[in-house]
Amino acid sequence: MAKDSMFDLTGTRALVTGGSAGIGLGMARGLAKAGADVALWGRNPDRLASAEAELAEHGGKVVTQSVDVADENAVAEAVAATADELGGFDTLVVNAGIGAGVAKFVDSSTETYRKVLATNLDGAYFTLREAAKVLLAQGTGGSVIVTSSLGAVQGAARNQAYAMTKAGVLALANGCAVEFARDGIRVNSVLPGWIATDMTEGLQSWESFTDNVISRVPLGRWGTPEDFEGIAVYLASDASRFQTGSSTVIDGGYSIF
Repeated sequence: MAKDSMFDLTGTRALVTGGSAGIGLGMARGLAKAGADVALWGRNPDRLASAEAELAEHGGKVVTQSVDVADENAVAEAVAATADELGGFDTLVVNAGIGAGVAKFVDSSTETYRKVLATNLDGAYFTLREAAKVLLAQGTGGSVIVTSSLGAVQGAARNQAYAMTKAGVLALANGCAVEFARDGIRVNSVLPGWIATDMTEGLQSWESFTDNVISRVPLGRWGTPEDFEGIAVYLASDASRFQTGSSTVIDGGYSIF
């Protein structure tokens, strides 16, 4: 059946890690609205159940799985299970991540550093590696969307560990974009700016931060998870069929002001 538009994802299947809340849920929502069947990974069963119920209202198939992406074996098993449930997948959103908190660099702890690297960097590596095996075996191409951060390319004072992981996933995405291009698998990154999610909850209530940082955002507000619905659909769809290895900044203009 012919699709109504190049943004129609009917008949496609997507896996979104960290998909039960925040930017991941925003992307998953966009994909579901465009007609994709969606698999959500997360670590909070209640949030996964809520997200599943919300996305199911758009008419597609929605499945969930509780996965700690820092666990290599768990990721391998979950990729196999997800591919079995959906019958494979066409889009992968590598989004799962945690924050490191805000601390002076000299006061930052090795424990926090290791924890953030395990989830944000190791988790992305394990997920993309195992999912790529499925995409390559299918032989039908696909789209991978990696959530990096503006912190990967701008100085992130008091948040170096988190920024390091996001620079790492950017390099991971670019390397895979080159390697998998011949197989029709596109890999692109999204770099969010200041987005109102659970990760930034403390900053949202900090009046000084709002006055000095958010006031500099040309569009005049915090970003929201809903602001990532469109980019997910675009990168997953035929509209971006000649786009790979790109980094799309979504920050309300913050980085150019």
